[in-house]
Amino acid sequence: MDRFIFVLKGYFVEILPALALGFFLSGLIHEFVPSAWVEKNLGNKGLKAVFYSTIIGTLLPICCWGALPVAVSFYKKGSKLGPILAFLVATPATSVSALIVTYRLLGLKFAVFIFFAVILMGMLIGIIGNKIPFKFKGNEKEKCPHCKDDTPLHVHRKGFLKHMQSVLKFAFWDMPREIGLETLLGIVLAAIVTTVIPLGVWIRNNLSGVYGYIFSLVFGLIMYICSTATVPLVDALIKQGMNVGAGMVLLLVGPITSYGTILVLKKEFGARILLIYLIFISFSSLMLSYLYSLL
Repeated sequence: MDRFIFVLKGYFVEILPALALGFFLSGLIHEFVPSAWVEKNLGNKGLKAVFYSTIIGTLLPICCWGALPVAVSFYKKGSKLGPILAFLVATPATSVSALIVTYRLLGLKFAVFIFFAVILMGMLIGIIGNKIPFKFKGNEKEKCPHCKDDTPLHVHRKGFLKHMQSVLKFAFWDMPREIGLETLLGIVLAAIVTTVIPLGVWIRNNLSGVYGYIFSLVFGLIMYICSTATVPLVDALIKQGMNVGAGMVLLLVGPITSYGTILVLKKEFGARILLIYLIFISFSSLMLSYLYSLL
C-alpha cells in the first residue's frame, strides 16, 4: 500500500502541472476561436474541409461525446461525409492537454508521432469518406438536447477581463468536470499497474509482443478512455513490459471509439459507414503503431 501511495503521488507531481497548462490552453482555444469560423471551414465540401476538420480536431478541447453533436450539425447542414469522419477521428484522439501530458510522460518523439499519426488518420478517413456514395438528409440544423450551448466556441462581445474569466472557468471548472474523473481514474489505474507485481509479470509475459497489439485494439474498441486519461495508463503498461507499439494502439483507438460514437454513427449514417469507420481505425492504428515500434 505504501508503494502504491508513493507511485500515485509521483504521477500526480509529474502530471498535474502539465495538465493545468493543457487545460489553460484549451480554455484559450474555447474562448477565442470563433464558432462561425469553425463551422465555415469544417462544414464545407472538399479536401480543404477535410484538412481543416483534421487540424482543428486535433487542437479542440472536446472529447468524442462533445464532438458528436458538432459532427451531426455539420451533417444536417449538408456537409460531405469526409470532413465529418475526419472530425470524429481527430477531435477525440488528441488535444492540447493530452499532447502536453504525453510529452511529459512518454517523451517528445511519442508526442510528435501521435500528433502526426492522428492528422494522417483524419485525412485518410476524410478522403475515403468523400469517395463513398452517400445521400444526405438536407439542411436542417439540429441541436443536441444534452448541450447547454449550441455555439460553444462563440466569442461574445465583452471585455478582456470577462474573456479571461470565461477562459479560467472553462479551463479549471468545465474541463475538470468533463474529463477530471476519467483522468483521475487513469492515474489510479496507472499506479495499480505499476505496483501490483503479478500484474506486471503477466504484462511482460503476454503483452510484450503481437498479443499486446491485439489486447490494446480490443480493449480500446470496447472501452472509452479520453485522450488525456489514457496517457498515464499507457505509460504504466509500457514500463511494465508492454510493447511500445501496443501502447500507441491504445492511445489511438481508446479515445476515438465509444458506445456513443458507434450508436450515433449507425443511426445517422448506417451500418455500412460504421463498419468502414471501425475497420479503418483498427487497420490504420495497428499499421502506424507498428511503424512507430520500428523507429
